[in-house]
Amino acid sequence: MSVQAKKELVHRMRWQYLEAHRKGKTEIIDAIIAATGYHRKYAMAVLRKPPKRIQAVRSPVRIYDEEMKMVLVMVWNAANQICSKRLAPFLPEFIEILERFGHLKITCDVKAKLFAVSPATIDRLLKEERAKHPRGKATTRPGNLLKQKIKIRTFADWNEAEPGFFEADLVAHCGDHVDGSFLNTLVLIDIATCWIECAPLLRKSDVDVTAALNAIRAVLPITLLGLDTDNGCEFINHELFDYCEREKITFTRSRPYKKNDQAHVEQKNGSVVRRTVGYDRFEGADAWQCLMNLYRVLRLYINFFQPSCKLLKKVRTGSRVTKIYDKARTPYQRVLEAPQVSADSKRKLTELYGTLDPVALFDQLGHLQQLLLAAATDYVSMPQESGESTPEEQAHQEQHRTVELHALKPISQGKRPYRRNVQKSWRTRPDPLDGVNDFARQLFDDNQCITGAELLKRLQEKYPDKFTGRELKTVQRRLSNWRRQHVSDQRELQPKGTIVDTMTCRQVLSALNPLAPPVLSV
Repeated sequence: MSVQAKKELVHRMRWQYLEAHRKGKTEIIDAIIAATGYHRKYAMAVLRKPPKRIQAVRSPVRIYDEEMKMVLVMVWNAANQICSKRLAPFLPEFIEILERFGHLKITCDVKAKLFAVSPATIDRLLKEERAKHPRGKATTRPGNLLKQKIKIRTFADWNEAEPGFFEADLVAHCGDHVDGSFLNTLVLIDIATCWIECAPLLRKSDVDVTAALNAIRAVLPITLLGLDTDNGCEFINHELFDYCEREKITFTRSRPYKKNDQAHVEQKNGSVVRRTVGYDRFEGADAWQCLMNLYRVLRLYINFFQPSCKLLKKVRTGSRVTKIYDKARTPYQRVLEAPQVSADSKRKLTELYGTLDPVALFDQLGHLQQLLLAAATDYVSMPQESGESTPEEQAHQEQHRTVELHALKPISQGKRPYRRNVQKSWRTRPDPLDGVNDFARQLFDDNQCITGAELLKRLQEKYPDKFTGRELKTVQRRLSNWRRQHVSDQRELQPKGTIVDTMTCRQVLSALNPLAPPVLSV
């Protein structure tokens, strides 16, 4: 007798056992033991035990619907895909700015949901939108001059509460090799307010670094009081040392091979410069001018519309370290709260902030990124996969192939080529479904639940000489692409909500999609 049959027998005999007299209960127990093989004590226990009540499983109430998620994705993209801990406190002010410039039209109900959403819920709603980014090369070379005269400053010394103390570093735009001359970016970040400034350098020299630093000081809303650099020869030299002495700027350096001494600027090197400019190789005056135009817009977007969290303290309990952060605020908000900043500087920043449109700035950044990428020296257009698009689509792709970020391939120059973190859209070997793609697609259209093995079997039956059974992985990948395309087509056919201006949302997303490889973030 099976377990389920034993349970059913006990269930049927339970009420008779509970209502029977002593002799009747004995007979029922004997019958249960003979039928199921239970121990006598266990049979008595299961017969006396009342049956469990089957409670109806209630489905969870869905608070955040698809309309609210659509608005959240648009706002997150317009905010440069920042993390939920920084996005949640900034949502009320950012949504107000988008509404003021006409990029967002939402109801009070959706606005209340956006203001009440937690960072954890934002992470769950945006789980499918996350992306990865590549890494690059380091070009820092030690400078041995003046090391004894420049004071060392470690990460433990950076507790400056007064604005004006900056960390500085260079980011090399050398591509996959460091031969010859290439552009660099000088990055400065204020420790107290997180205000960031970037300036391109045509050459990696002490004169260029000093000139760029002098130009940055002219546009800073705060006074430059201290400068902390690494031990590269572009910083440890007489030119910069004399400049800091003359301008009364405290000049310090980090310890060799201790990147944590410059943790603030190292983080911005990756999250701002690398994710905006990428890892291409840039040379010459034209690329320098494109990079300069990009940084003029970037400084406004980062400092006024990209909030960040600052570490307040660490609490160690045994081997566990708990980090406590403050509320996410933009560098512009931190500058306004600093009492050391003059009232005239705060007034100018406030007037400038009222004229800035974050979506327009982001759209302009995308256009400038494409112009900058056209000036890269190591990339040519990729061959597209044949057999997957119509002649009209191929002509359209050929027309725009020189400006699309995902359609560029590096020239190896005898070394291992740099690989972008993009989806591969070209073939390196013949397509095994060439000539039968239409028939396979018709089979999928007739049955969207068909598996790769079933589809391959149907293909073998119709084309026995073409398929040997080793094409299963290819068929499964093709099915995956078709299912993804089918889901996307179904979503487009669904009626759009009325809480968001459709054309405005589409314009924002069209400006964001080309930025996928070098996504801008803080």
